[in-house]
Amino acid sequence: MSAALKAEQPALALRITALHPVFAARCEGLDLRRPLTPAQATAVEAAMDRYAVMVFPNQPIDDDLQLAFGRNFGEVEAEPSLVDKARRRLPDNQVNDISNLGADGQLLAADDRRRMYNLGNALWHSDSSFKPTPAKYSMLHARVIPPSGGETEFADMRAAWDSLDEERQAELLPLVADHSLMFSRAQLGFDDFTPEEQAKCVPVPQRLVRRHMGSGRRSLYLSAHIGGIHGMPRPEALMLIRELTEQATKPQFVYSHTWSVGDLVVWDNRCTMHRGRPYADKRYPRDMRRVTLADVAPTLEQPQ
Repeated sequence: MSAALKAEQPALALRITALHPVFAARCEGLDLRRPLTPAQATAVEAAMDRYAVMVFPNQPIDDDLQLAFGRNFGEVEAEPSLVDKARRRLPDNQVNDISNLGADGQLLAADDRRRMYNLGNALWHSDSSFKPTPAKYSMLHARVIPPSGGETEFADMRAAWDSLDEERQAELLPLVADHSLMFSRAQLGFDDFTPEEQAKCVPVPQRLVRRHMGSGRRSLYLSAHIGGIHGMPRPEALMLIRELTEQATKPQFVYSHTWSVGDLVVWDNRCTMHRGRPYADKRYPRDMRRVTLADVAPTLEQPQ
């Protein structure tokens, strides 16, 4: 552990500033190098239920402290990445490497398989929706950023659901979609999966509409990982997903985050989508670390 946890921080009130009319907020008043009190953890989770995306600025934490913060809110995914595990740059498998760097610390070559795979992060998606039990929170920390570009955009799926008329909502409510990493990468023409990776990418069913437990609100559950809808011809299903994604990512539902070193951004995958924006990844390093928390159960087992 490269940085020891300090003494428990004093019980300060969180300072929360809204960043968007319908969701997303900036949270100040915490030093994440110190453990949260139970009351502080409860307050953060309540704010997450309200805002779904929370920015914690100026947090000089390492991987261990990022993991410790995440464990306040659930179980950390043991296997956040399903591809190129043998070529990981980071030693802890619970910390996902969201960077353009190889194990030697150098920029990935333009034609590197890992770079091709990572281009999928530019598609609107929800983390780990391709797993039987998908993700609850994702927590992304900025260590090194490029001089421009590389923003992350978030879309509020609860507000998007609320924007649909009652007839459309009734049509969507019973639908079940299949999710797989192979579906999202196929949109980019990437099919370079090993047999072992293909075995881990078997499609899993998820509700297309789910109830967000923290707020009690219904939410669309969309992702680039969707490749079909049960009981619907595939072209019709994919056209529906495209239509819904276009609706859900209109400007009134989207917050764009411009990164600063030390930012920790936490988002709720149960009611948001996100995507990374382009930057000069063949010229500048971008080192981001993500800790992902698992949800409590598959969506089909959760009350709708």
